[in-house]
Amino acid sequence: MKISQNDLRQAAAASGLSADQADSLWRSLEAVATADAKPRFDLTNVAYYFGALIVIGAMGWFMNKAWEGLGGLGIAVVALCYAAIFLLVGRALWNKPNLRIPGGLLLTIAVCMVPLATYGIERWLGFWPDRDPGAYERFHPLINGSWIVMEIATVVAGAVVLRFWRFPFLTAPIAYALWFMSMDVADLIVRQRLAWNEKAIVSTAFGVAMIIAAYLADLKGKVLDFAFWGYLFGLLSFWGGLTAMESHSEFGKFIYCVINLALIFCAVLLGRPVFVIFGGLGVSFYLGHLAHEVFQDSIFFPVVLSLIGLAIIFLGVQYQRNRAAIEQRLRTKMSQPLRNFIPARALKD
Repeated sequence: MKISQNDLRQAAAASGLSADQADSLWRSLEAVATADAKPRFDLTNVAYYFGALIVIGAMGWFMNKAWEGLGGLGIAVVALCYAAIFLLVGRALWNKPNLRIPGGLLLTIAVCMVPLATYGIERWLGFWPDRDPGAYERFHPLINGSWIVMEIATVVAGAVVLRFWRFPFLTAPIAYALWFMSMDVADLIVRQRLAWNEKAIVSTAFGVAMIIAAYLADLKGKVLDFAFWGYLFGLLSFWGGLTAMESHSEFGKFIYCVINLALIFCAVLLGRPVFVIFGGLGVSFYLGHLAHEVFQDSIFFPVVLSLIGLAIIFLGVQYQRNRAAIEQRLRTKMSQPLRNFIPARALKD
């Protein structure tokens, strides 16, 4: 049986419920329906996402110079036709509850056609904010201020599509474009090749901004997860820049290790395993530095380090055994003002 929001309001009025109560019930029903449509790790959804990534890669990473033979106008027309087809088919599938995931993926692919279409228009008009960046295949590996219009167009298109179709994966091309934009904006402003440390600083600063934005989205999110891709690309930018920074002092390298330990703590606090991956890599790099440079001639260092590692594993086992009791105790002692800074999804987990 299918009912609309107006049907629910009429039934609520007949039952003596207010319009606000009816709207609240409608939002709850929508949340339940959306939760049922959330991606699950099964063969069907793996096939959906794998196929979508192949299409996105074909129109992005694996573009070749043969496409340049179409000319700027030809590239723009082909890209816009692709985008229109993906958008129309995606919208049609979205309206069928059991096909929302492939529908959302097609909508995402449509957004991923925007930089190609924008490139075609710029190539056709001969308009570049800076120098000619060359063929589209250089968009991903090459930092160039002239890509900035393509990235802005992608962010705007993604935000518009996300406004009408609330599919979390749509945040992926937005976050990706913003990540690239952070590097290309610096190139556009300076108009010369940045030094290695300057690139690292820009990347780190932008990563912090994106992680904060993802965290704010995480605070507001309840059922749908719109923060994951922001966290991922934010961490790529932040951790990559931090790791690339040249530091000749042991204190600086120790601070690097402390920051990575803080990332691991954030993983527990926010319920985001992606922080563990980057934090763990950073701590491993620091330990490798100690092993190969600081304590390279010490016979005891590998032994002590092994004991520390075994102790961490032991603590992890004990935590896993008593996880529910430990987390319940922490949440009980946590003040309400502090709980307000923890995403609701993490508290439920």
